[in-house]
Amino acid sequence: MLFLAAAAVSQALAPAADSPVATSPEHGIIAFPPGFFAEAQPTSAYDMVVRLPGFTFDKGAPVRGLAGAAGNVLIDGQPPVSKNDALDDLLKRIPAGGVERIELIRGGAPGIDMEGRSILANVVRKQSAGFRAAVTPSMSFIYDGRVLNSLRAEEQWRWPGGRAVELSQVLSKGPFEEYGDGGRVRYNAGGSVRLKSRIDADATRETLSTTGAFETPLFGGRARLNAALMVNPYSSELYDRYAGGGREYEYNTFNRQQAELGGRYSRTLTPKLGLEVVGLQQNSDVTSTSHFESPGVGRDFRLERVGSESVGRVTLKLRRSQRLAFEGSVEGALNQLDSDTDLAVNGRPTVVPAANVQLKEARAEAVLRGTWRANDRLTLEAGLRQERSKITAKGDVILENPLSFTKPRVAATWILNPDSQFRMRLEREVGQLNFEDFVATSSVASTGTLSVGNPDLAPQQAWVYEAAFEQRFWRSGALVLTVRHSELSDVVDRVPVFNAAGAVVADSQGNIGSGTRDEYQVSLSLPLDRLGIPAAQLRTQVTRRYSKVLDPITKRNREISTLRTSSGRDAISFSPVSWEAHFIQELPPLKSVWGFDVVGGYRDSAYRLTEIETKKISTQISLFNEYRARPNLTFRVEAQLINHRDARRIREVYVGPRNLGILDYTDVRNLEWGGSLFFSVRRAFGG
Repeated sequence: MLFLAAAAVSQALAPAADSPVATSPEHGIIAFPPGFFAEAQPTSAYDMVVRLPGFTFDKGAPVRGLAGAAGNVLIDGQPPVSKNDALDDLLKRIPAGGVERIELIRGGAPGIDMEGRSILANVVRKQSAGFRAAVTPSMSFIYDGRVLNSLRAEEQWRWPGGRAVELSQVLSKGPFEEYGDGGRVRYNAGGSVRLKSRIDADATRETLSTTGAFETPLFGGRARLNAALMVNPYSSELYDRYAGGGREYEYNTFNRQQAELGGRYSRTLTPKLGLEVVGLQQNSDVTSTSHFESPGVGRDFRLERVGSESVGRVTLKLRRSQRLAFEGSVEGALNQLDSDTDLAVNGRPTVVPAANVQLKEARAEAVLRGTWRANDRLTLEAGLRQERSKITAKGDVILENPLSFTKPRVAATWILNPDSQFRMRLEREVGQLNFEDFVATSSVASTGTLSVGNPDLAPQQAWVYEAAFEQRFWRSGALVLTVRHSELSDVVDRVPVFNAAGAVVADSQGNIGSGTRDEYQVSLSLPLDRLGIPAAQLRTQVTRRYSKVLDPITKRNREISTLRTSSGRDAISFSPVSWEAHFIQELPPLKSVWGFDVVGGYRDSAYRLTEIETKKISTQISLFNEYRARPNLTFRVEAQLINHRDARRIREVYVGPRNLGILDYTDVRNLEWGGSLFFSVRRAFGG
């Protein structure tokens, strides 16, 4: 059976057969049956979730352990026990015909762990027996002449009695849209041109994966096992030809291999007490290389990381009454990472600090949480997490770093009326140290900026104050206003690295003191029927961010840097503004659904020892049309990034540390992406 509290909530919110939306003011939860999504002709649970009014999908964070790793969607009342199998892929494997309803949990409910979020979605699947499958081949025609093919297959068997098997195979190849053709200009400090060049760049990322899951009743409870094997190769190539002769050449590879095995067992021990046991084992092997050539300079960088994670959690949930529930859990994890780094400049080996490191982390966390529905309008939640860990490093760096943190949380939800809700949260959040911050990264090969590892890191902490107001209208409309303020300590940013003589030689990730971060977010789901556009909906979200920290180089306040992983992609972005808009309209006479997606441009910066790197991505616009020839046959075409999106990198490089204020040059590289045309066919089988 499903876990006790989740099952109780689902049963209480089952909508009437003829009700388009069933609202439960007592729980602050809204249930959406399949008929609510019929106009959009969804093919999977993912298509339904992303169209929930007042909800923004988040697939979760790639952190160690189970707490905080899950996204904001539950499946049958429980978060998936998987990290390598992304949440959006899991939802895409659930056919729309297999969904009984989707519940929107707003502000919390007894027995549901919100994981610090104010809103969750819960996909409740049909338990009827049968076989369902789908095959989706697709092709992407890139503006530069490349044709990239992909294939996805999904199968699901369900038998009477509750046994089920799920399988998925993915072979995909896609572009990395921040690489395209363009130009570069390097300006002297006075504004004169030092260098001009033309750039020809492209990048491809691939996914080869097989995932599976098995569910069955077991010893009076229910067990689920899931496994995944994944290979993710990535490569990029860039030719930079100078005006008047000469060139730079850069070639990067990033190959990740992952294997994962996870399981969950849940059982109702008494009518009020439930047990859940979760375990996860994953292993990964990542190899990253970078080769760079320019007149008189050649750099070769290689990084190999072999890692593993073993984690287990035991949870007891006590439901004292319909209004009061408690939860206690203990989680333990062991993480390991062996990192080997090599750097050669002009064929000669170069010493890199913290290049070869063996890391181990032993971590334990205990959680006690309670939810009390004081009355039909007010729900209170309080919890306390205690985390203890020890990180040890061997190799180039010998270190033993014990850590301990107490993380309280208090949240309240006040239902003004069935359509209006006010939510507040106070919580101490503690970030997780990224193992990639402990080792050297490959940015040295392309830019000459040495980014070394720093094993002596403390996680960033924050006291978070959040308030949100939600107003629902016109049956499927929703407006959500959210304000969030964070008081930060041990901010993780870029810090200088000194040699034995006390001279600054490089920079790395490090703690730079206290700071603040403020976020203001508006989310709107607007049905357009009353505005004269039938069977249409517009969803939009705008977020404004402010951050402040004291720069360790200049001793002046500035925004917090965007942090990037060793593959060069953003890990944490503090872009001041982000926004997006999505329009969809059903065209019943044509058996089609069409729409457009607009993702607004953004800007973020990274402040290093001798340079400031700013990335600016212009607005992205895509159009799509989906034609359902038969209930089991769907054709889709997308014109992606039709507005020739720009990816601009601006490097302000100084002579010596930035605090000296001696600008050497400003390097501006602008790569244009000309768009692509995507075709797919989905053929479904079974009921």
